[in-house]
Amino acid sequence: MTTHAKVGRPGAGDRIAMIGGGQMALALAEGFQRSGLVPASSMTVFDPHPPARERLAARLPEIRFAASAAEAVAAADTVILAVKPQQAVAACCGLAVPADAVVVSIVAGLSLAAIADITGTRRVVRVMPNTPCLVGRGVSVACRTADVPADRFARVMELLRAVGSVHEADESLLDAVTGLSGSGPGFVAVLVEALADGGVRAGLPRPLALALAIETLAGTAALLEQTGEHPAQIKDRVASPGGTTIAGLAVLEQRGVRGAVGDAVVAAAARARELGRPPAS
Repeated sequence: MTTHAKVGRPGAGDRIAMIGGGQMALALAEGFQRSGLVPASSMTVFDPHPPARERLAARLPEIRFAASAAEAVAAADTVILAVKPQQAVAACCGLAVPADAVVVSIVAGLSLAAIADITGTRRVVRVMPNTPCLVGRGVSVACRTADVPADRFARVMELLRAVGSVHEADESLLDAVTGLSGSGPGFVAVLVEALADGGVRAGLPRPLALALAIETLAGTAALLEQTGEHPAQIKDRVASPGGTTIAGLAVLEQRGVRGAVGDAVVAAAARARELGRPPAS
């Protein structure tokens, strides 16, 4: 199931608490406000690090801050857990999530069951977003426990659409999702950097090489999305017999780039599974 960004209805009585105020929390908060779904004044954040609070306050002056996680969630309808996996247990210590609230976790690797254990509620949605959410072009994949009412899950999905596209998938796929779309922006950034470096080696000024690399990637992604064609069709169309593209593709195959990218996704997925395992006693 895939849905794309749209502006939803305003307000709907949401009171959002965020445990953690890092880049993803900022992206979500800005998206909620920008779309008109939830005003910043209805969001409360707990983050013990002053730079994170200062960044949020600078971008969303009306956002509220709490002195503790327990204070942040006390009157919340939706609790967003946005911390590193290693910090999740400590961040949720002593938490008393309201009985009718829903916890939305964007913590990599932690299962629905683990999140339920550390937050004390069975009403849990697990989400894997990615960093393009910062510019409203992210992709998120979500799953939920059976205890989350359908209308509350629909609202969570609507909130996520404020920062990009949304898919629903079985929880068994979430670690693989983490490896592909969660870690993917890092892999894509390396590819863009490599394209730009190649342009410089071929004689282009670096600013022009980087602009061409970024625009080529964005344009190709848009072409794939809008035409629905398989990537191989796009590749074959530009790979003329004896031409420039096929010469370059031959080098990529010789160097094992295709396999390396696939292996990077698999390695990231495996690491996500490791992060979700309880520490050895």
